[in-house]
Amino acid sequence: MASQSVLTPQDEDFPRWYQDVVAKAEMADNGPVRGTMVIRPYGYAIWERMQAEIDQRIKEAGAQNAYFPLFIPESYFHREAEHVEGFSPELAVVTHAGGEDLAEPIVVRPTSETVIGEFMAKWIQSYRDLPLLLNQWANVVRWELRPRLFLRSSEFLWQEGHTAHATYEDAAAYAMKIHLEVYNDFLEKVLAAPTYLGIKPPTERFAGAINTMTCEGMMRDGKALQMATSHELGQNFAKAFDIFYQNEDGQAALCHTTSWGASTRLVGGLIMLHGDDSGLVVPPRLAPIQVVVVAVRDEPEVNEACERIAQSLKGEGVRVQVDRGRGSFGRRLTDWEIKGVPLRVEVGPRDLAQGLVTLVRRDNAEKLPVALDAVGGEVARLLEAMQSAMFDDARQRRDGATVDVKSVAEAVEAAQTGFARLPWSQVGYKGENELNSQAITVRCLQRRDGSMPVTDTEDELDCIVAKSY
Repeated sequence: MASQSVLTPQDEDFPRWYQDVVAKAEMADNGPVRGTMVIRPYGYAIWERMQAEIDQRIKEAGAQNAYFPLFIPESYFHREAEHVEGFSPELAVVTHAGGEDLAEPIVVRPTSETVIGEFMAKWIQSYRDLPLLLNQWANVVRWELRPRLFLRSSEFLWQEGHTAHATYEDAAAYAMKIHLEVYNDFLEKVLAAPTYLGIKPPTERFAGAINTMTCEGMMRDGKALQMATSHELGQNFAKAFDIFYQNEDGQAALCHTTSWGASTRLVGGLIMLHGDDSGLVVPPRLAPIQVVVVAVRDEPEVNEACERIAQSLKGEGVRVQVDRGRGSFGRRLTDWEIKGVPLRVEVGPRDLAQGLVTLVRRDNAEKLPVALDAVGGEVARLLEAMQSAMFDDARQRRDGATVDVKSVAEAVEAAQTGFARLPWSQVGYKGENELNSQAITVRCLQRRDGSMPVTDTEDELDCIVAKSY
């Protein structure tokens, strides 16, 4: 690993701190074309862990993985007017290929509702074909004017689910299932990320949707990050792409469709949600390396002990790596702290002579001398304790920086340092415009008890407002 220097403190310059962590934890680099990114092996290892956890939950929800083309005929987008209007500023369009002008421009995939709608219409014949539950892992392109690695890039990686159903009720229930049992479950149990669950106001919905559900997380600087979304598309895309089925009475009926997605933006969320002035802090269930066994000195007995400990931990299912004692011990510790590995096992000749090693937690720097024969049990205990503590700490930070207010003016003031919550009836479209003029948006609508509403017209809704990424 490369030599590391001190990170910019968060409270001095949070955006600079973020850039420092991405670079010095060896997460990503800017690509050669503005707005693109090169994801380095450590950053990609974290994304692979996210993929595995989300993919498992998607499959448990009944969806199957497929793959659809990167290139989409431009005419597909014009078949759903609201969709093309919403995406037009972000589209990358190919007009020349194979040495000649194309008869029809080709859009580089910004999302796949249109092309998947085309094939749903081909594959669905009767009610027996429903529900059709599809997901794909892919790259997408949305031309970004103000790029930031992982958070906003012109090309990014994601999963996008697309489903077709016989009824509105079935479609809405499935979108909610994905929202709660895939996204929220992953965010809470793996990413240790508490979020506010709600629906977007009409002005913030996905282009072409009749309802958008969102998971809104609070970063350490008090800004919001949209972590994942699920969309009820009603019959808008079914009408545009003739997605009909024959019902049990033999009549042709339009399908109801959904789409839902989460992206490499989650990696940026991980950094800003849990990171500190020493770098990343990765929750144990997510970490590609859960434990690093560090040799204090490059001595045969120490290195052999490190290998024995590592092999024992691997046998218990722990993701572990050995760092032999080459180079400065202090610099190596700094490297691992920046990468946010949850636990260090420090192995030195003096401790070994007493039959001991030292365990160090990344989240709170707690050091614990442990007997060699007790390492496995203590590692398991500390990994679970750290996972729970990280979620609890993040929830306390979020709750402590969420202020209940009574007016848009108070919301503007509160949103300078965190989230504001106020009655939706006190905001409305006029209030939204006032918030937007201050670079503040309505992140989601909730019922007073914090539960998910069905529509934005329900009585007694609250809204969460914040500055956002």
